[in-house]
Amino acid sequence: MKDFLELYDFSTDELNEMLVLSTDLKKLYKSGKRDLCLAGKTLAMLFEKPSLRTRMSFEVAMTDLGGNAIYLKGPIGGREPVKDMARVLSGYTQGIMARTFAHQTIIELSEYASVPVINALSDYSHPCQAMADFLTIQEHLGKLKGLTIAYVGDGNNVTRSLAFGCAKLGMKLTVASPKGYELDTASIEKAIAIRAGSVEQFNDVASAVKGADVIYTDTWVSMGQEDEKAKRVKDFEGFQVNSDVLKYSPDAKVMHCLPAYRGYEISDEVAESKNSVIFDQAENRLHFQRALLKKLLS
Repeated sequence: MKDFLELYDFSTDELNEMLVLSTDLKKLYKSGKRDLCLAGKTLAMLFEKPSLRTRMSFEVAMTDLGGNAIYLKGPIGGREPVKDMARVLSGYTQGIMARTFAHQTIIELSEYASVPVINALSDYSHPCQAMADFLTIQEHLGKLKGLTIAYVGDGNNVTRSLAFGCAKLGMKLTVASPKGYELDTASIEKAIAIRAGSVEQFNDVASAVKGADVIYTDTWVSMGQEDEKAKRVKDFEGFQVNSDVLKYSPDAKVMHCLPAYRGYEISDEVAESKNSVIFDQAENRLHFQRALLKKLLS
């Protein structure tokens, strides 16, 4: 395991192993102990997009493990080719983490870097987020296999990573999106090829959410889509996760990868409800990424 680019690349056993390591390290750090396995090691953190959780969780994780993280902001491949950056940073650091627009940037970094490359977000996938989500679900519901996540919103990078992860981990993903915003057919087919029936797409909320163990949503307007905001808000009318939606699955845990635009994709009432595990989910970005860094860099 050199890189961490998307969940599709990993076996069920590998994903479960990372979840176990996340749990073990979380317990260790909550007890006040430390594992300084990355002492003397440095992670380069490349950011094309603004960040709160990604930057904080990776930087704190590296510090927790005894290492160092260096933040670099700006276009990746703008001033010099991606392949040159990859090789230069490989000479300075023991790992490269990138939060980018184009997924091809991640692939090119991986191709030319001699150190591990981590996809901290691309327009195609968000694997670190999905693994933190699975860790959160496992903590709150005691298992993963056999559970259903209902995703309400845009068929985006988060949806895709959840689809691949659900297929690998024995879960089901139901997706409710307006017409034209569904998860792409190729990704659904890839997930179903891993495990039949693991993903199902709907154009109404009720069909996706009834009986779900988890209800998940994300922003309707991702970074880079600001010019489409008015159209998207109109198109997603009726797809807000609110108290009416919770009536279909009153005991479901509610998740959001944040930042949340309350009053749009989720109501403030639901975000602050007893069903919400949004902030446990956010914290678990740290605990998963600590395990991931130990796995890749130690």
